Formats: sequence, C-alpha cells, structure tokens
Amino acid sequence: MKIIMILVLNCSLLLAKEHYAKVEPYETKTISSNVSALVLMADQTKEGALLDGSDYIVLDDKIDVVELKKITQKMVLLRKTITYNKEIIRNYEALLEKKRINFERIKNLNIKSSVEKDREFYDLVASQNQYINTQKELANITIQLNDLQLREAVLKKSIHDKHIRNQGWMLYDLLVSKGAFVNPSTPLAQLADVSKAKLVIYLNRDEIEGVLEKVVYIDGEKSPYKVTKVWNVADAKHLSNYKAEIVIDAPKIFSNLVKVELRNE
Repeated sequence: MKIIMILVLNCSLLLAKEHYAKVEPYETKTISSNVSALVLMADQTKEGALLDGSDYIVLDDKIDVVELKKITQKMVLLRKTITYNKEIIRNYEALLEKKRINFERIKNLNIKSSVEKDREFYDLVASQNQYINTQKELANITIQLNDLQLREAVLKKSIHDKHIRNQGWMLYDLLVSKGAFVNPSTPLAQLADVSKAKLVIYLNRDEIEGVLEKVVYIDGEKSPYKVTKVWNVADAKHLSNYKAEIVIDAPKIFSNLVKVELRNE
C-alpha cells in the first residue's frame, strides 16, 4: 500500500507541468505630462535608483509662479474691500432705519410742508439706492474673488504638475532630457515598484482547477508562495491559456528566468 502511495505521489510530481517566468517588478507605470512646458531639469543620475520624493524632472513654471503671486496680492486687496463694503452696508442699514423712522413720523404731520416731506422721502430713497449699490458691488467683488480662487487652484496644480517627484519607486527609464518641450500626455519617465516581484505564467484549462491551493516550486525548490490570482478569460496572445500571477519577495536582481511548477501536496 505504501509503495502504491509513493508511486502515485511520484507520478503527481512528474506530471506537474513546468513553466518559465521572468522575475518582474511588482508594478510598472509611465508618468506623463499634464501640461505644456519646457523641460528645465531631467536628472539622469537617478535612473536605476529608488526615488526619495525630491524632484527628478522640473518643467518651466516661471510664468505660473509670477501670476500666482499677483493673484495672491489681488485676493488680499479684494478681501479687504469686501470687509470695508460689509461695514458700509451695516452703516447704511443703521442709517436707513433712522431715516425710515423720521419719514414715518413726519409724513402725516400737517405742520410739515409737502416740499419738506418730499425732501425726506427723496433722501430716504437715495440712501436705499446707495445701500443697494453697495450690496451689488459686494456681490461683484465676491464673484471676482471666487474666480481668482479658481485660477489660484489651477495655477497651484500646474506648478505642482511641473515638479515631477515620486517616492519608493525606482526610476527605470527617463524619457525626456533638458531643453525638450513637452505637451499634455507626453511620456516623461517609466517607474517600477521593486518592493515586491511577480512571476507571470500561462496555464491550460486543466491546470486552473484548484490552482490557488497548489504548492509553488521555483527552480525545483518548494517555496512559501501561492498563485495570487488567475485571469478566467483566455489570454489574447497565449491562445487557450490563462494568465496567472505569483507575487514573491523582491530579489536582489530582477529579470532572471526561473522555472515554476505547481504541485499538489
């Protein structure tokens, strides 16, 4: 009985299909420009190194910086003007209250002539118009301030987008050089996440069943890894095969070709 079990086990191991995969970075991505600008700096010394969050590409933002400074100054003045107008409106409200009371008191008095009553009425209406005009001015200034706030946000984003920085990723390839002019969607750099690695293999339909439970052997040695995920739609290039991914610890050197076997144990 033991001999039969050993034979079955050995057959199972022998039937494990071999796959070959390249040890790839866990993720790669391309950084593209969001703006049109001249490249002022592209630090080629950082290629192949982990990025530390400092600029490795800088696009020309001089005009944006100047405009942002002027907008900031103008917004300060507009906010002061809004404060003054609000104080004026409060004064007009107090003044109008007094004038309404005075007009209501004299409009039915026989001792006051129609000329005097008209003068009080015109004075009240004139003050009301000034009050309304000040409110309109306040509304217009508020609209201007809102427009400038929107422009300020656009400029800040533009300046931010012109300083390309990332952290924890490896700068795999710098795609621009100093002096070049880029437009929106122009590729700037390729980055790689080398904190982990992955192996991509392609399985036939028979291998998919129970694949997430199978033991992964790498170069003939049992590993602690499992198949991370399987695509349930056949791959467009590898016809009738299904893509599978195994996430592993980051090696010292990437791009090695390794043998992968999935075994039942």
